Amino acid sequence: MSHSLPARITFDPGVMSGQACIRGLRVTVANVLRLLAAQHSPARVLAAYPYLEPADIEACLEYAALLAEERQVALTA
Repeated sequence: MSHSLPARITFDPGVMSGQACIRGLRVTVANVLRLLAAQHSPARVLAAYPYLEPADIEACLEYAALLAEERQVALTA
């Protein structure tokens, strides 16, 4: 099954060293996910980053779910 990357998730070598960011802003997906994992509510994240939108948080969660679906294959020597 093929899934597409959420449109709000961007990669630009000139922004945050090419890490997954939200809409080209200097806010990484990883940072938003860390805040959510630390039990910060989406409303609290949005208050801390007023230029983000609820759909940005949804895109971060969707992106994390896509990464969690990837398969890891152990290579043997």
